[in-house]
Amino acid sequence: MAEIGRYLKKHTEALVKDVGIEAACQITGKSKATLGRYYSDNAEHTERFMPVDSVAKLEGAASFPHVTSALADLKNITLSYNHSDDSGVESVGRTGGVNADVIALSQRFATLMSEYQEAIADGIITVNEAKRLLRETVLLQQVLLDMKLHLEEESN
Repeated sequence: MAEIGRYLKKHTEALVKDVGIEAACQITGKSKATLGRYYSDNAEHTERFMPVDSVAKLEGAASFPHVTSALADLKNITLSYNHSDDSGVESVGRTGGVNADVIALSQRFATLMSEYQEAIADGIITVNEAKRLLRETVLLQQVLLDMKLHLEEESN
């Protein structure tokens, strides 16, 4: 369980940082300190997690559903999502098609490998290097989701 808790806290932190701490405070009605406790790895906050309604509000403002994706990963569930606004109109985030996705995928993968090579050069991956690798991995995942949606559109 401790492993799952750390995993969820890391994704909670990514969600708050994606939205921005000030904006996250406004969206959730929580203070910076309270939000910080939700992703703190201090022993006193081990059992404290962000309420699901706050997660939903933040993910509505975020560029990626960090916590929802983490929960899905824990159950080996694959998510697909669309980048549409409240009117149901697809946003510009998914312009292009499969060809554009393949190019974006190769660029993201190259960036990830470059970050990995730089991180492992001294034989140790530091916390900051791991965060950069995680960020690149999430961006790679977003490209894969866009590609999946494009392929689903083309197959219908």
